[in-house]
Amino acid sequence: MQAVFLDRDGVLNDAILSEGRPYPPANLDELRISDGAEDALTRLKEAGFLLIVVTNQPDVGRGTQTREAVEEMNRELARVLPIDEFAVCWHDGREPCPCRKPAPGMVLEAAQRHHIDLSRSYLIGDRWRDIDCGHAAGVRTVWIDRGYAERGPEHPPAFRCASLADAVDFILGESTIGLRGWSGE
Repeated sequence: MQAVFLDRDGVLNDAILSEGRPYPPANLDELRISDGAEDALTRLKEAGFLLIVVTNQPDVGRGTQTREAVEEMNRELARVLPIDEFAVCWHDGREPCPCRKPAPGMVLEAAQRHHIDLSRSYLIGDRWRDIDCGHAAGVRTVWIDRGYAERGPEHPPAFRCASLADAVDFILGESTIGLRGWSGE
């Protein structure tokens, strides 16, 4: 089984920007599904990919966001987008945990649960934590570079682009070539 792991904020829905840094929406009223997300994910589903969201939601652990509000936004995303599963890290980042990106725990647990071949799977993200998580999990990574005022990933992505649609084009291009037996030479 192949999968595409997707970050949530800044990939599936628009991040809230403040001084060049991205933040998650606070509630359903602030949630804006990214332009083209439904079409892009539908294309991945039609190609046979399992779609799993892997998202850090540290504001819950910090007490500045409720778990109910995050779950409500996830339900709305799942209502509109063809997502198979949400994996959420609720930890605030003060203590190390195996699930908080850049650690690969959410990806590895989902891979075990769904018998996913990580060597044939991808992670799409918009922040360094996403790309470094994907690298640690052994998947190909696609960085939607939004130009945030933060450091880039430690490990270079397989592809760098400006939109989810571009990321999906790359993945579908690679998987089509791979299905024809392309050796990469």
